[in-house]
Amino acid sequence: MSKRFEVLYEDNHLLGIVKPVNIPVQEDATGDPDLLNLLKEDVKERFNKPGNVYMGLVHRLDRPVGGAMIFAKTSKAASRLSECVRTHSFHKVYLTVVHGKLPASHGRLTDTLLKDAKSNTVTVVRKGTPGGKEAILDYTVLGSAEGYSLLKIDLLTGRSHQIRVQLSSIGCPLYGDQKYGASVNRPGQQIALWSALVGFPHPVTKEEVELISLPPQTHPWDLWSKELQKKAIR
Repeated sequence: MSKRFEVLYEDNHLLGIVKPVNIPVQEDATGDPDLLNLLKEDVKERFNKPGNVYMGLVHRLDRPVGGAMIFAKTSKAASRLSECVRTHSFHKVYLTVVHGKLPASHGRLTDTLLKDAKSNTVTVVRKGTPGGKEAILDYTVLGSAEGYSLLKIDLLTGRSHQIRVQLSSIGCPLYGDQKYGASVNRPGQQIALWSALVGFPHPVTKEEVELISLPPQTHPWDLWSKELQKKAIR
């Protein structure tokens, strides 16, 4: 088992891990160590592999976000998983803590999002705006405490910063989100968004694989029991 990462699933084709918070998935302008290269080094070391190690990126998580992630160890597995993403047989469930209360106990948010690559920010724009992409998520309120709400998010499209922007746009920014909730969050707070479940058919055996990871029991996650969180994501 990897010394550096918590491994959720591994075989010859796939590597599922818990992404640590505040590590970029891919190399970025900061030049900080990135997950893709760290995993390549890790596999090379653990299996004593000569030469380059293949590691395919199938889905992404924002730098401050942690939780379940799957990587492909072969190009065939990568292309088959990418096809699952395209055909919506790749299932992602997130847990998040937001400020305030949602308009209903469960619902669907549908927006058009536009990304500004220069500032790396995303905004909700009118439908039909050039460059805008449709973003859809379903939410379920799992509980409320101390002015916060715990939500389960089923992501139906995978847009950049989608969960953060869509919830902020209805007046419920994520706890700790400096980018889309600066007015209610303090600098230094860790964003409360966690990749809790990733499910997909195995690219070779076709059996259903589920990776499950629960957020750390620190504030504000500890306002609700681990049992509630675990039960909610299944």
